Amino acid sequence: MKVKELSEKLARKEIASVEITESYFKKIEKLNPKLNCYLTLCKESALKTAKESDERRSKGKTLGPLDGIPIALKDIFITEGVKTTCASKILENYNPPYEGTTAAAFKKAGAVLLGKLNMDEFAMGSSNEFSAFGPVKNPWNLDCIPGGSSGGSAAAVAADLCVAATGTDTGGSIRQPAALCNIVGLKPTYGRVTRYGLIAFASSLDQAGPMTKDVTDAALMMNVMAGFDPMDSTSLNVPVPDYTASLTKPINGLKLGIPKEYFIDGIDSEVKQAIEIAAKKYETLGAKVETISLPHTKYAVPAYYIIAPAEASANLARYDGVRFGLRTPKPEDLLDLYEKSRTFGFGPEVTLRIVLGTYVLSTGYYDAYYLKAQKVRTLIKKDFLEALQKVDAILTPTAPTPAFKIGEKTDDPLKMYLSDIFTIPVNLAGLPALSLPCGFSKAGLPIGMQLIGKHLGEEKLFQIGFAYEQATEWHKRRPAL
Repeated sequence: MKVKELSEKLARKEIASVEITESYFKKIEKLNPKLNCYLTLCKESALKTAKESDERRSKGKTLGPLDGIPIALKDIFITEGVKTTCASKILENYNPPYEGTTAAAFKKAGAVLLGKLNMDEFAMGSSNEFSAFGPVKNPWNLDCIPGGSSGGSAAAVAADLCVAATGTDTGGSIRQPAALCNIVGLKPTYGRVTRYGLIAFASSLDQAGPMTKDVTDAALMMNVMAGFDPMDSTSLNVPVPDYTASLTKPINGLKLGIPKEYFIDGIDSEVKQAIEIAAKKYETLGAKVETISLPHTKYAVPAYYIIAPAEASANLARYDGVRFGLRTPKPEDLLDLYEKSRTFGFGPEVTLRIVLGTYVLSTGYYDAYYLKAQKVRTLIKKDFLEALQKVDAILTPTAPTPAFKIGEKTDDPLKMYLSDIFTIPVNLAGLPALSLPCGFSKAGLPIGMQLIGKHLGEEKLFQIGFAYEQATEWHKRRPAL
């Protein structure tokens, strides 16, 4: 079921939130052992929240469309009194003493928190194979990855183990798993959604967003998530529209640009074909499609893998075994405490990125690598700004291939990193982008397309995405579990 459908059923008193919540826990009990989506369940508090929602409705009061709706949060969102691990051994037993802004916003909206979802450790990964608590499986094919790092969120939404979920996107971690699991995922404009209460990976790139079964639900989730937060110095103090208000506006005359640099060697032929068919569908809906150029695209992945690890190295320095998190027993001295706590606490991918990030920030290498990467970032942003003066949005594939087999790329970091080749430039530019279903491979695996918008252009992306969604059936398909 979807947020909008359930909200309407609750309003008509056809069903109760407690009833819905109980049914989801039964589904989770049955399917989570196969998929490994959930790391923590909140059954007692969820049923209590659902009961409170039903009581409000019986008195003719409601807190909005998400009141009584069961959702789940990626386990990177700080939740007071609910374990928050970031899928890492170093935070395995961390129970936060405060509530992050996003978690608090969903509480205020009356949403029912079912639990916390699996992910790549500290959001570092493109396949959800780098969780300290085991990989997540793709509900469309249990031998395949669901995408990462928000793979638990994508798989849980696709398998209907929650109505909707949150994810985070540093280089494609909402959009790529959304594409590989046949759901909708939005990476908002940098600063549109608060980062307060989000465990940091790369602070200038991280952004939280919704992962849902359709565009309408993503708009409803964004109505709760978006807004200024004085607790986050990068939060944008600008008005927030009602994201559902423009969904049904026609797209006649809107211009979509397809960047020639995104159709590279190595892109799967079925993905390429699905995007070409989607572009033709947009033309039948009244939009104009033209070829554009984003000339610095090829430098995005190398620039990202200097900037993101550098920021990760600085952010993860706080996990030292002293203040919170894992601490090695009986260290010989302070240095031994640091070394052993971090060596045991961090997994291989996180360790690799910390080492890489520390190296590029070290004396003699800062100018050669980090500073140069930031200059490249400026050029990539300039490409987008120039292109978006000519078109209303940019249409690209979300991922170069459908989901690959578990274990297929773990021994080759470069191949793994190229999974995000079409999503990374958006994070470097700080722009919003929406991934939505646009086809299936012959093997029955989902294919997603990406719509990239102007700064604070989420409303327009929802409008363009909704028009395509209404004209196609891809988003209605569900995995046969």
